Amino acid sequence: MTVTVPYVLPIEKGPNFRDLGGYQATDGRTIKYHKLIRSGRMNKLSDQDLAFLTDYGVRTIIDLRSPKEKQQWPDRVPAGARYELNSIFPTDETQVSKSIVELRKLYDKDPVAGFMNMVNTYRDMVSRGSAQRAFHHFFEILCAHDQDNDAVLYHCTSGKDRTGMATVYLLTVLGIPAATIRADYLLSNPLLHKNRRDRLAALRAADSNSALIATTRSLASVRNEYLDAALVKIEDDYGSLPDYIENQLGVDNQMQAQLRQIYLKR
Repeated sequence: MTVTVPYVLPIEKGPNFRDLGGYQATDGRTIKYHKLIRSGRMNKLSDQDLAFLTDYGVRTIIDLRSPKEKQQWPDRVPAGARYELNSIFPTDETQVSKSIVELRKLYDKDPVAGFMNMVNTYRDMVSRGSAQRAFHHFFEILCAHDQDNDAVLYHCTSGKDRTGMATVYLLTVLGIPAATIRADYLLSNPLLHKNRRDRLAALRAADSNSALIATTRSLASVRNEYLDAALVKIEDDYGSLPDYIENQLGVDNQMQAQLRQIYLKR
């Protein structure tokens, strides 16, 4: 089965915007276009970006960030779109919103500290009750969104970790093959290349040491190991990924059938 590269939206002032339309499920159906969009932060969107999203059909925004992130960088919401904060964590566990000063205090001694932070964050996304409840509500919103020409956009800060795991769960429910799900997850790396390059350049300009640069690179990337940390945690503690989605996230067979009806087409 060919892995389809999703349509990357031409957004000028926001990272990692892409439509999940076109991915093929194992039953031969495909995800509809103009229905499911994943992205990073929306606080710097230009008026042109907002107009594009309105024309594209975005009518619901699901913000997976923490309340503090929302307060510091409030979304610019397209005209006519409904906004809902649905925090996966009460604070930004991914550390992607940290300033250089904050990062230096935390990570200037150990080059693998960022890597381990991400591994532990992905495990926490699996096991924390608050995260499980937020992912359940994410699916509730998607189930209620059945207008043919309306799109749901969900996002966090970089659109790679909290958004990444939400997408892993969603694509699993829709019957997308594991190889496609992993390829979609890893696509955040090339799409965030400029953001990561600029962040590392700022660290070098501030005379940061090699340990801080290495650990920041880990915080600003996605890796197979991060996703695998979550999947192994699921298998060890809850059984299979479908079992976890049904039993821990509370996405039962009826909800799953409804999601496939709304978002897939022949």
